[in-house]
Amino acid sequence: MEFWACNFILTLCLAFFFFWRLKSKPTSTSNLPPGPKPLPLIGNLLDFGDKPHKSLATMAKVHGPIISLKLGRVTAVVVSSSAMAKEVLQTNDQFLCNRVVPEALTAHSHDQLGFPWIPVSPLWRNYRKICNNKLFAGKILDTNENLRRKKVEELVEIVRKSALKGEAVNLGRLAFATTLNLLSNTIFSVDLADPNSELARDFKKYVSAIMEEAGKPNLSDYFPVLKKLDVQGIRKRMEIHMGNVLKLLDSMIKQRIIQQELNPDSVPNNDLLHYLLTNEEIQAEIDQNQMQQLLLVLFSAGSDTTSSTLQWAMALLLNNPEKLKKAQVEMKQVLGKKKLMEEADIPRLAYLQAVVKETFRLHPAAPLLLRKAQEEVKIGGFTICKDARVFVNAWAIGRDPMSWENPECFEPERFLGSEIDVRGRNFELVPFGGGRRICPGLPLAMRMLHLMLGSLISFFNWKVEDGFKVNMEDKFGITVDMAHPLRAIPSLNDVE
Repeated sequence: MEFWACNFILTLCLAFFFFWRLKSKPTSTSNLPPGPKPLPLIGNLLDFGDKPHKSLATMAKVHGPIISLKLGRVTAVVVSSSAMAKEVLQTNDQFLCNRVVPEALTAHSHDQLGFPWIPVSPLWRNYRKICNNKLFAGKILDTNENLRRKKVEELVEIVRKSALKGEAVNLGRLAFATTLNLLSNTIFSVDLADPNSELARDFKKYVSAIMEEAGKPNLSDYFPVLKKLDVQGIRKRMEIHMGNVLKLLDSMIKQRIIQQELNPDSVPNNDLLHYLLTNEEIQAEIDQNQMQQLLLVLFSAGSDTTSSTLQWAMALLLNNPEKLKKAQVEMKQVLGKKKLMEEADIPRLAYLQAVVKETFRLHPAAPLLLRKAQEEVKIGGFTICKDARVFVNAWAIGRDPMSWENPECFEPERFLGSEIDVRGRNFELVPFGGGRRICPGLPLAMRMLHLMLGSLISFFNWKVEDGFKVNMEDKFGITVDMAHPLRAIPSLNDVE
């Protein structure tokens, strides 16, 4: 709420000055879904709050599973049930498959070249084909599994040293660094979170800055007339941070090309960059600028979402030690003593998979899935006008008592023997979205998350640093992370 109070005071005069330009062609609102009454000019922005996923869930309890809001000059529709989510993500996917691009992400033409944001088009189809058939295909991920396994071994060793000293581990920081290294090794065969590398420090700093700026509420998103003014300076800062990452990616791509020409025998042949640079079909479909934008998306989205989910999973297990013990017993039974977990073991670890699904249910990294109506469309019997923003509240859907028994409780057992998965077919659990815009990095994220979480609970026992429950307060941004980084004390368990 502090953000809105401060910025509205600073920009209210500008908004009123341009008010005459804000008038748009009238649209029919007679059959819009119900919702809270908007205030003049600002609409329901104050109702949105600092944690909109929770504010919107509260509104849904009053007004129903589909509601309408006025956010500044923007008409928004929010769905908060699995049935309504199915209408958005499946039934009307062809009319709602495009996304509204936040103003911050127009930097460096990312809105025109960035895979998650561009409309369905020939370029978008090229990106999707490359991701599904080349980068994240099962056989490709199997080929470079050893790159990820090495990083998890290093993670275990870092935690082992802390365990021997009885020191607490900052799991939030460690999760981000390990996830970034898992990604960078899968893509480049290098570490990008090496504290001794200036390049790695810079890359990590710039990626973190991009995610921070992208997650800030931006008045330009709700008052289009303010876009050119960039009153909060978000786009200007994003131009700098995104430009720095693109320069680093460009230098790494050029370095690999030179390496291939001078000494082809020394070039890694099982990372994703190898496939991007050597596959003739890929070369014919995207240019080097588009390749950089694709890699930017993989790093910025993949590192933050996976590390956030890992931290939430560990926090939930620490607050429920009987569930942690149950997961550890399964790990020991399936893997045996002194056996490092491998990705091939994941299908045999039913309870570990259930823990991950339950974490996605309670704490989806992207709680609000945002779409844009390309034309007037019917949802739930209501008329959604063209250009309206449509939010799917994945956070609220995961806690909907109509779909889940004891929805606020951490109960991985609910998924044992269940056919529900996260691949966009079951609309009561949509952490990766659904329809044609489902997250293409899902196969890699699922491997990384299970591998890291399984290794941490297999090799170590854990307790909260201060001996009490973990503080589960969250903070809203482009992803929803823990408000207080998780710190816990590891100790070697009996499988050692």
